[in-house]
Amino acid sequence: MGKINGATLMARSLKQQGVEYMFGVVGFPVGPIAEAAQAAGIKYYGMRNEQSASYAAQAVGYLTGRPGACLVVSGPGVVHGLAGLANAQQNCWPMILIGGASAVHQNGMGAFQEERQVLITTPFCKFSHAVEHTHRIPFYVEMAVRTSIYGRPGACYLDMPDDIILGEVDEEKVHPAARVADPPRMIAPETEIERALNVLESAQRPLVIVGKGMAWSRAEDEVRAFIERTQVPFLASPMGKGVMDDNHPLSVGAARSHALQEADVIYLLGARLNWIMHFGKPPRFNKDVRIVQLDIAAEAISQNVPAEVALVGDGKAIVGQLNKGLERRQWFYPKDTPWRSAIAAKAEANAKQIAPQAADDTAPMNYYRAFKDISAILPENAVIIGEGANTMDIGRTQMPNKNPRLRLDAGSYGTMGIGMGFVIAAAAVHPDRPIVSVSGDAAIGFSGMEIETACRYGMPVKIIVLNNGGIGSGIAELPRDRLTIPPRVMSIGSGYEKLMEAFGGRGWYVEDPKDLRKALNELMAHDGPGLVNVKLAPTAGRKPQQFGWHTS
Repeated sequence: MGKINGATLMARSLKQQGVEYMFGVVGFPVGPIAEAAQAAGIKYYGMRNEQSASYAAQAVGYLTGRPGACLVVSGPGVVHGLAGLANAQQNCWPMILIGGASAVHQNGMGAFQEERQVLITTPFCKFSHAVEHTHRIPFYVEMAVRTSIYGRPGACYLDMPDDIILGEVDEEKVHPAARVADPPRMIAPETEIERALNVLESAQRPLVIVGKGMAWSRAEDEVRAFIERTQVPFLASPMGKGVMDDNHPLSVGAARSHALQEADVIYLLGARLNWIMHFGKPPRFNKDVRIVQLDIAAEAISQNVPAEVALVGDGKAIVGQLNKGLERRQWFYPKDTPWRSAIAAKAEANAKQIAPQAADDTAPMNYYRAFKDISAILPENAVIIGEGANTMDIGRTQMPNKNPRLRLDAGSYGTMGIGMGFVIAAAAVHPDRPIVSVSGDAAIGFSGMEIETACRYGMPVKIIVLNNGGIGSGIAELPRDRLTIPPRVMSIGSGYEKLMEAFGGRGWYVEDPKDLRKALNELMAHDGPGLVNVKLAPTAGRKPQQFGWHTS
């Protein structure tokens, strides 16, 4: 047994705990950790910005079930990484942010990039701690990994001072740590399972809301069996899409508002009644709605709307319990009911409202015309990343998912800038799948330089930019006095495809909708990274919404 330094010990500990991916921006003092990670067999991706690196790490956590690692330098590097830490925590995705720090003996002296990093990260994660001795690195890595995936998943932070990274210890003095097992699958009491099924049987207008918690718990088989057995209509949350096929006949996605407003019993499976679900409040929800809520965290039960039945535990295990309970019952929701008829009528009306926009070949085009061709070229096994206000919201309805964990977007925190970090993560985890990002032009600006990262690593990602020249909307012509440009407005007709070409990928620019399908077909056939820049009408927007844009 010889000596081992902190960088090597950190890398080996992460690998031993099942952390397979690391994203970062190297510099003092964390460079040795990145090099040691590569030597340990961890896939390291050097990014252009710490925010994107932190977004990539959390997406990996969601896609794989083990946290991704994000490595950043001290001070400003950690501050930049806070955006991803907060997003992971609010999105309930596991990640570990590892921040460099000045040597311990320099604390308080005004050292290079000195910052109170444990203090500033604590509000944004489940666990934050400084590693104070090199030999304790395995202990802290185990705690961070376990905390990030047990219970409600989330973010963790480890502070790594320079002297801990470079410090050497005898290997026999290292505190070993066992590999963290997969999270335990807690079940609900059978009495509550029976109560939940009784409530379902009493419903006249039942609805199941499938959240990303079901995708996280790998509960798709159980949820599909439950829906098929009960024949209850369902609505998927933005990243619950694919747990059930979006094109399933029981999906109410095309009549979302009507279903939420009129349902008298809602099964809330791994979803939260937050802003995305309008807090469960009228006028978006029935004021007398009865809630059966399944959640991994007891403290989430009855948030905003009291739950009549609480099912606290693992989604896969508890929906399995519900299915077993159904074996003792003859009940299923009838096929011919006023509830089904009303949903079908509303879905048909919504489709008719959108149809003229999807068929409109006016140049420059509108969102629905663009998505008509985009949806047509999407492979079933593609990972779809959506980012941007109108682009993401409309894309949720126009780009269906057949399978789970294949849709990534701004999520619970509503974060813009996640796009290219998620693209890199998806390409790293799924090199065998098409990776398709559909982004607004404002959104691509947050992280567009990560296009170079994708090109550098030879990731054949497909990026589509819907470009209306603004945040939400643009204008037809910039005013002569540039100081009077409306705050939402950006440059008109920016050549984002040229950014891709500059780094070795291939780009297309499309103005006429009649040319879009050809460009998209060429994009998908291209064996490397590519970007199609689609010019939209500056005033292109969504179909009219009764309650405003934020309620989508």
